[in-house]
Amino acid sequence: MASLLTLMNQSSWRFSLRSRDPSLCLEIESFREAERKEYPGYAHDVEIRKGVCITWEDLWVTVSNAMDSSNKPILQGLTGHARPGKLLAIMGPSGCGKTTLLDALAGRLNSKARQTGEILFNGRKQPLAYGTSAYVTQEDVLTWTLTVREAVYWSAELQLPDSIPLSEKRERAEATIKEMGLHDAVDTRIGGWGKKGLSNGQKRRVSICMEILTRPRLLFLDEPTSGLDSAASYYVMKRIVDLAKHNNMVVIASVHQPNSEVFQLFEDLCLLSLGSMVYFGPSTGAREETDRRDGGQICSTEDVVRVLIRSYKSSDFYTEVQKQISEIKGRVRTVFYDIGSANSSIQGRGSLLMFVASFLTILAIGGFPSFVEDMKVFERERLNGHYGSAAFILGNTLSSVPFLLVISLIPGAITYFLAGLQHNIGHFTYFALTLFACMMLAESLMMIIASLMPNFLMGLIAGAGIQGLMMLSGGFFRLPNDLPRIFWRYPLYYIAFHKYAYQGLYKNEFRGLMLPAGNIPLIGQGFVSGEEILREVWQVEMGYSKWTNLSILFGMVVIYRAIFFGVLKLTEKFKPILREIRCACIARQREH
Repeated sequence: MASLLTLMNQSSWRFSLRSRDPSLCLEIESFREAERKEYPGYAHDVEIRKGVCITWEDLWVTVSNAMDSSNKPILQGLTGHARPGKLLAIMGPSGCGKTTLLDALAGRLNSKARQTGEILFNGRKQPLAYGTSAYVTQEDVLTWTLTVREAVYWSAELQLPDSIPLSEKRERAEATIKEMGLHDAVDTRIGGWGKKGLSNGQKRRVSICMEILTRPRLLFLDEPTSGLDSAASYYVMKRIVDLAKHNNMVVIASVHQPNSEVFQLFEDLCLLSLGSMVYFGPSTGAREETDRRDGGQICSTEDVVRVLIRSYKSSDFYTEVQKQISEIKGRVRTVFYDIGSANSSIQGRGSLLMFVASFLTILAIGGFPSFVEDMKVFERERLNGHYGSAAFILGNTLSSVPFLLVISLIPGAITYFLAGLQHNIGHFTYFALTLFACMMLAESLMMIIASLMPNFLMGLIAGAGIQGLMMLSGGFFRLPNDLPRIFWRYPLYYIAFHKYAYQGLYKNEFRGLMLPAGNIPLIGQGFVSGEEILREVWQVEMGYSKWTNLSILFGMVVIYRAIFFGVLKLTEKFKPILREIRCACIARQREH
């Protein structure tokens, strides 16, 4: 005590009292009276420690319209305030300006937006210093491979100043994790992309946890309950309210559709509509105020939906959207519309046939997540003795046939007759059957990958990579005689189903045609037959008919399904063995 009094009698001094809880820290600093008056941030620091009160008056935000150089108002003359230790909820329908108001108060407006009016912090117009405020976006952007503790530790090391020791940073991180109720999940990976981890509510709390490490006096939250169920929404908002009261923090949150329990947590409420303020004040008085304004009239949900549908269909926006859709359809249609019979149609016909076959097979990659889910259902039902691998493959094949036939016929018919290919029912039937066989092969390939790689991301990469290699070696991007012999020609060219699809479609289209020769090498001027085009331009193997190509495709479907069956049986046989080996290794480690 004597040494402390001696220190206090000196011209200036500074000392700190700290505890294990980093939030309970007392720091005292003394200056001479003259120095205290000269210190410009002294009064501001005292006010910040007591809490920040934010007020805004006649706040306007406009954005420039690129079409007619006019300014469109987003916020119109808003006035309000937020108090320390209280939660202010900004509510309203989509597009009313909730996020814009939040961005304006946080100083995060887009450079294209123009802001007028006053925003005051403790009665003064001043920029927000680092650490004074924090902003939690609507989307939880987290590194899914990290655990909760690792993510918060890493954020603490990045945000907190270097003057704070590493041990204190970690203590603050642990304390913040407990404040947000995440202590039971500290060693759980965040998860994502098919990897199980935290729930959506826990991820939202991790995002908030990482932003409040600096102990900000202002916390802005954009849609903190978006995508959460009612229980998770209440838990997240309850933690935020407790945090605001405990740390004397100003919390401003935009909320779209809170349930009744979450709404009761709001102390102050700001209601917006089309950028204007409908109500500002205690949340308990909002209902009485809005009922008084509309005369207490209550509309059913069905009436509101009907009115909205009618107003949308009669709006200029709906008309503009329909106009744009018609223009896009017209442009897409004109790419290969009526190819004709000129010399340039040789390249056009070949490109169209390759594109249609490749595009439809690539679409099968998008169904990979559903294939993975099918495999999970099959695994569970197989273990329960419902059916075996053969029954699953047969049922899966039969159920996919009608769906794939429709996909082959409808887009195929539109493309075939729009482009003006050979107008013959036999030629179109072959065209549609080839597309159907290609889609069956692509689905079989993705099912094999799903049984080997149940991870969404890895499966999509593998499927796209395998099909990409097959497309490159199919004989269009590089002609068959130009392919390198190692790998690309032997064996990939002969095992890629794209080769048989392309050559079958080329034979189906070019045989029987007579087209201008143009500058085709080895042919000269005049007209050229389809057979010569197949040999000289596309280097198609002419030793067998197009029906042989189609038979090979359907034979490959059977082979792919047989491979799928073999993979399932091998997995069924070796999984228990691998599980026993793993258990034995774990038991041996425990013994040692």
